[in-house]
Amino acid sequence: MNVTLRQLRAFVAVARTESFTLAAESLFITQSALSGLIRDLEQAIGLRVVDRSTRRTSLSDVGRDLYPLVEKILNDLDRVMDEVAQRQALKTGVVRVAAPQLMASTLLPEIVAAYAVQRPAIRVELVDCAVESVMSRVFSGEVDFGIGPERDPNSDITATTLFEGPLRVVFPKGHPLEALEFIRWRDLLSYPITTLQGQFTKRLALDLRAALRDVTLSPAHEVSFLSTALAMVNAGMGITVCASYAASLVALYGLELRPVHEPEVFRSFYVFTRQGRSLSPAADDFRRFVFEYIGERPLLGRPQASVSASPDT
Repeated sequence: MNVTLRQLRAFVAVARTESFTLAAESLFITQSALSGLIRDLEQAIGLRVVDRSTRRTSLSDVGRDLYPLVEKILNDLDRVMDEVAQRQALKTGVVRVAAPQLMASTLLPEIVAAYAVQRPAIRVELVDCAVESVMSRVFSGEVDFGIGPERDPNSDITATTLFEGPLRVVFPKGHPLEALEFIRWRDLLSYPITTLQGQFTKRLALDLRAALRDVTLSPAHEVSFLSTALAMVNAGMGITVCASYAASLVALYGLELRPVHEPEVFRSFYVFTRQGRSLSPAADDFRRFVFEYIGERPLLGRPQASVSASPDT
């Protein structure tokens, strides 16, 4: 059978009005065009659905049986297409974003709140997780995209630079470092330093060794979360270092956050998307908004100037 939507809509219009004249008017077509659609439908299914006479138009027994089924199909289809249109117009939708716990508790909430002002009907759900889990959440399809620091490359994941932020030193008020106008990495080595476990400490040690050949990073403590490191600093257990975007969390502990020079160490942060998977209109719109928001805040570091459409490769 080669039944078209136009034929089904013509049949439902005739069934509702019991009049070819009224049905044609409701569909904005001529009566002859309507008659042709009904005739083609009957030829396609091999059964008569409408009984015609000079006095009245009525459904056949087959037509009466088909009418509620066809009407439901068309109503369901209209609802689906309306939902698609709503999403395309960014009037509805859900966006799921994976981010490390630190970023999800500092930078991203303010971005989500700002986006909600522009798109109140779109819900953004943050999935906070370990840094190493961000790309796996993207790969599995659990989230639309992820945001986080550089990690080992993955051929199935596209990483687009969001911004490059400098590492900064954190210490309590009244600490000897506070008296220095210009803090260098060499100055930090005189104090116990707490760093984050894993790639953060390894990459920092390599960066310092490349720039300062006689310097070896030897953390007094390595912890999983910056909140732990900040609590230790607040308790008088030395200093720590973190990315500049964590300033709001540092402020909650009443600690000082200062730039560190010679060398100035930057960390890159990326938006991760799955290769070959298109983003929904809502997810792509929020992704664009993230880049625009970061681009307007140079204090975070060096932002990516712009972002193209959702990657398909």
